[in-house]
Amino acid sequence: MRQVGDNIRISAFDPLMEDDILPLLHSFFPDGDCGGSLSISITEEADRAIKAQSVFTSSDGTGEPVFREEFADTERIKAGTHGAAGEREKRDPGICDEIVRKYYSDEGIYRREQRKEIARVVYIMLEQISGKSLPWGMLTGVRPTKLVLERLEKGLGMHASYLMDKYRVTKEKAMLAVRVAQKEYTLINDIDYRNGFSLYIGIPFCPSICNYCTFGSHPLSRFGEYVEPYLKALEKEIKETSKLMTKRLDCIYIGGGTPTILSPEQIFTLIDQIRDNFDTSFVREFCFEAGRPDSITEEKLKVLKGCGVTRISINPQSMVERTLDKIGRAHTPAQIIKAFGTARECGFDNINADIIAGLSGETPENFRYTLLQLEKLAPESVTVHTLAHKRAARLMTSPEIFEGLEAKGVSEMVEAGALWAKQHGMEPYYLYRQKNMTESLENIGYCLPGKECLYNILIMEEKQMILALGAGASSKFVRDCAERFERVENVKSVKDYIERIDEMIERKRIYIEKRCVPV
Repeated sequence: MRQVGDNIRISAFDPLMEDDILPLLHSFFPDGDCGGSLSISITEEADRAIKAQSVFTSSDGTGEPVFREEFADTERIKAGTHGAAGEREKRDPGICDEIVRKYYSDEGIYRREQRKEIARVVYIMLEQISGKSLPWGMLTGVRPTKLVLERLEKGLGMHASYLMDKYRVTKEKAMLAVRVAQKEYTLINDIDYRNGFSLYIGIPFCPSICNYCTFGSHPLSRFGEYVEPYLKALEKEIKETSKLMTKRLDCIYIGGGTPTILSPEQIFTLIDQIRDNFDTSFVREFCFEAGRPDSITEEKLKVLKGCGVTRISINPQSMVERTLDKIGRAHTPAQIIKAFGTARECGFDNINADIIAGLSGETPENFRYTLLQLEKLAPESVTVHTLAHKRAARLMTSPEIFEGLEAKGVSEMVEAGALWAKQHGMEPYYLYRQKNMTESLENIGYCLPGKECLYNILIMEEKQMILALGAGASSKFVRDCAERFERVENVKSVKDYIERIDEMIERKRIYIEKRCVPV
């Protein structure tokens, strides 16, 4: 049995079903309050029919408990099983290891389709109990566009209807997912991504930590002494892991944290190490998270430009100074404007700007003001994030500090971002979701034609191997014609990473040798 808050419980004969339904409960009742007591149970009958039962009792005590009982549509499960089994026959005949055989066995397919159907039944129950629907329906995963991309690759149609009918996605979001997936499909099919890989380098230091952040960033005021030892350890990981790679390097992405906390000399040395150890002659894009404007200088930007960086991000998050103070950004809108101007003077013609809908105390009017200011900066791409309430973030661990500062009208903000992007000639090109997102919305990247970030698409759609280096970095090894992937993770602590760098390197080497992964 799993529990959400004090009065919401879910129990199922298959623990994986509980895993599926728990995010739905969090999405419908993010504060753990359903206005009463709710109990949901999933049982399997003797004939393999699946029954969902819910009992809801209002907290006002004005009525009798509401009891609902629904059976999963076994015909829907059989149809889904038949379709999946048909696709199984099209797979590479060389893929036959035990895990894949089990996953694609008739029983494995049946169970997966069964879980989807029971989640659908429970979702409908929750709609009735709560009186509301979720924009992305029963989809709680990170990558809703992946469903459409898979259908495009199989030559199927009716993608929006598929999302609406099977997953209860709203028409607006279904159409958005289709637009993004079609753009992704066009871009990734332009490259031989299976025979390439992307390289991620993490610099986990920041000038200060924002109240919503859980990226494992370390404030420079407390961890400044670790920067040089960290770069030494990173140099070793770059050198040793490069020896394991045989595929073509397509994309480089240096993120964080805030990589521009490094000095110009440190930035130059880091990029020089990458070029010395990896063949970069086929690299299609080189992205660098400039991120915080209070860490950007003209000298650093000149180094980045001279070293071949093709795309940078300068991330305001908001152009409202009061908001920046509340969230702990420790920079001003004026610094953002100056950083953009300096980047243009240095020759950068592909700049992304991140903004967040739902920051502490903001209203739709504040968000529109940010968009108005962005208009003057003319970024080539804008990523509109929806605030995610992450348990380890200061926003959640110290809620008393931000009490009464909850953002209002977040859906309206996201809609304003979409309209602004359209008015400025931008199209949505990648999309992803996270747990506990405000109003169950999404993060979406917009850009001018030809300014898409290929790395963002490849990592989100899990189509290509990502070799990730640095503290907290998670390498993704794509297996079985991109049917599945496995992670090899580095420790998050900077101190542990430095002290255990040989172990981090060995993890990758052992994985590659054990799995015989062609890299």
